[in-house]
This record gives sequence, structure tokens and C-alpha cells, in this order.
Amino acid sequence: MASSIFNAPCTAPSVKGKNYDGLKPAVHGNLRFNAAKKPSIEGCPKRVFIVRASEKKDGAVKKLGLSDAECEAAVAAGNVPEAPPVRPKPAAPAGTPVVPSLPLSRRPRRNRKSPAFRASFQETSISPANFVYPLFIHEGEEDTPIGAMPGCYRLGWRHGLVEEVAKARDVGVNSIVLFPKVPDALKTSTGDEAYNDNGLVPRAIRLLKDKYPDLVIYTDVALDPYSSDGHDGIVREDGVIMNDETVFQLCKQAVSQARAGADVVSPSDMMDGRVGAIREALDGEGFQHVSIMSYTAKYASSFYGPFREALDSNPRFGDKKTYQMNPANYREALVEAYADESEGADILLVKPGLPYLDIIRLLRDKSPLPIAAYQVSGEYSMIKAGGALKMIDEERVMMESLTCLRRAGADVILTYFALQAARCLCGEKR
Repeated sequence: MASSIFNAPCTAPSVKGKNYDGLKPAVHGNLRFNAAKKPSIEGCPKRVFIVRASEKKDGAVKKLGLSDAECEAAVAAGNVPEAPPVRPKPAAPAGTPVVPSLPLSRRPRRNRKSPAFRASFQETSISPANFVYPLFIHEGEEDTPIGAMPGCYRLGWRHGLVEEVAKARDVGVNSIVLFPKVPDALKTSTGDEAYNDNGLVPRAIRLLKDKYPDLVIYTDVALDPYSSDGHDGIVREDGVIMNDETVFQLCKQAVSQARAGADVVSPSDMMDGRVGAIREALDGEGFQHVSIMSYTAKYASSFYGPFREALDSNPRFGDKKTYQMNPANYREALVEAYADESEGADILLVKPGLPYLDIIRLLRDKSPLPIAAYQVSGEYSMIKAGGALKMIDEERVMMESLTCLRRAGADVILTYFALQAARCLCGEKR
């Protein structure tokens, strides 16, 4: 930092017998310094150095060349360097009323007055490690855009899937969940393709684990992608979804996925008792290390539409209200949570996310288990649509929505924004 100097009358006592090098090796006003002869403090007028950070030259800070002892002695002699004056208080706009200060002992705005303050006291943090990236896969080789979900594709399991995972890992997202688009020819009323060891999902798991052994792979355990009826369970001829028979199929599906290398199996079917049955089946086959993320509070929501288009898995008739939860219910989530905990679930999931922040908080407060939230396709598509229409700032709304889920209590978030949000957090703009 360069210094500006001006002269002032000397009022400090003289210091005899001591010379000080380098107070200013140049000519300034009436002060002259001889490089061959050290100037003396005695009899010299007081020099005040105004240090201004804005007066840098070529990025270098000009120094006076004084030792610590010389600096201290100069200050003791009254030759004190000065910083710029305190900036004046900004003026209020014309017409602002003059009022006495409110008698407030606490003003919360003090902790929000600058970006640094706000960052210091931020209560909720979010990172790419909190994201689980849902990926749609199909048997084809090309990546097929999903019309209702801009930016999302049915990925070819051999190529597009591997490339998308590589992109996610580059920005710190190392957890994915797979959803298959199964050929219609393989769909049956009992969904037997769900536990085919050489089916689309097991093949994709083996391929990914071969290339990325440390990748965390979640799977979906449910029959709807494999069912000719489009329901999560076996449908009786009168339209009733059969619970126990469906659970039997789900156990075989979970074991098949674990055998392929899945780290976490995720029953999303909402059948009663399926968590305990799957835990027993996994343990019986030697997969005690495989975790279960239960879709504990999965509501019969209208936010799932784009997802069902992506997998072509709309129910052929009726709806899913006899097994998915009523959106009006709050306490019922505790019934499901207590059952899943007692049956051996490792993670409890709430789906959808933003419309059910109260349920996320409820489970967070009542359960010691990790809580997951699924920011579903409808939530994603609405933000994308709003951004495309310039009605909202897509990036800011995306990050706010994810932060809200974390603030409510979600440890991990399943989100189609995983890659985009991680790039945002890493400072990328591509």
C-alpha cells in the first residue's frame, strides 16, 4: 500500500542520540532525506503517513524499510501513521422522517446485514453429497428426451447411462437411483421380469459397478414398470391389489438387485409388511450389508404425471389410492414410519417433497433414522416450465427448493436437478 505524506507541526518531544533509517527515502515537501546520512527525529517536524489501500501500484505494497523497533520508536515519538478517516454515515433520502430510535434490545437484522454475516450464521447447508440422482434407462442405444421433463432422458444403458454418471461424479454426485422403461412385450400381470437376473436393471448395475466400484446405487422395488396393469402390485380380477402375494414378488426382486450389486434397495410399492419381508429375504441370501430405503410416506399425489410418462407406467385402470397415502393425512405417516423402523428400514423416505415439508419435519423429529425426500417429476417440471417462460429465476428457485427440503430435515434428496444443482454449487455454468 502506498502512502501519502503531509507536514504537520512537531509537538512530540525530541529523541536525542537516535537516528531512524528509511522513514521516507525520497523528497516530500520540506523534508529531505540523504541516503548517505540517516535522518534524525530530533528537530524534525512530525510526519503523518496516510495509508490508503486504493493507492497500490503494480500490485506491490510500498514499504518504508523500517525494522519493528524503528516503527515502534517512531510511534512512541509521535510519528504515527494514520488510516483513512471513517466513512461518513450515508444520508437518508429527502423526506425521510426524523424519529427517535426504537427501544429495541434485539434487532435480528444485525445478523443479516452483509453476505459475510449471512453466510456465517446460515443454519442449513447443502452439498452434492446430499443428492441422489434419479436416472431413467431403456434398452435402446440412443438417449430419448422426455417431453414433460426438459433436460431428462431415457438413457441407453450401455452408453448414455455411463456418460451421465461420469458427469455427475465430476461434480460430487456419487449416488444414483435407477428406473427402467421395460419393453411392453416383457410386462405381465405378475411382473416376473422384475426379478430376472439378466433384466435391464441388474445388467445396468453390473455395468456401472464394473466401471465405478464406489458408486452408490439405489434401486426401485415395485412391480409397476413390469406390470401389464401398471400397478405396484398384482391385481386380482375384481381390481383389488393383492398385498401378500405382491410382497413375495418384491422379495425376489430385491434379492436379484442385491445380487447384481445394488447398495440400497428401495421398496416404493407401499404394501404392508414388505420392509420386514425384504429384510429377511436379503439376510437369508447373505446380503446383510444391503440397505433398505423405504418409501415410508408415499402419497397418492398428482405430482407424479411426468414420471409415469417417462416410464410408460400409468395404471391401466383406476388409481393407486388403496395403497398410497391420502394427501390429507398427517398422523398416518407416523404409523408407516413406526412399522418401517420396527421391520428394519435403514432410511425413511417422503414422497413428494415440497408439498409435504411438514411430513419430512414430522419424521425428522420422531425418528433417529436418516430421512430422504423425493423432489418428484411434477415439482421438477413446474420449475423448469416457470424458468422457460421467464416467470421465475430457474436456478435460484431450484436451489431454494432444495434448501427447503434440507431445512425441513431431509438428509438426502432424490432430485432430477442433482447434476444441475451440483454444477451450480461447484461454480460451473455449463
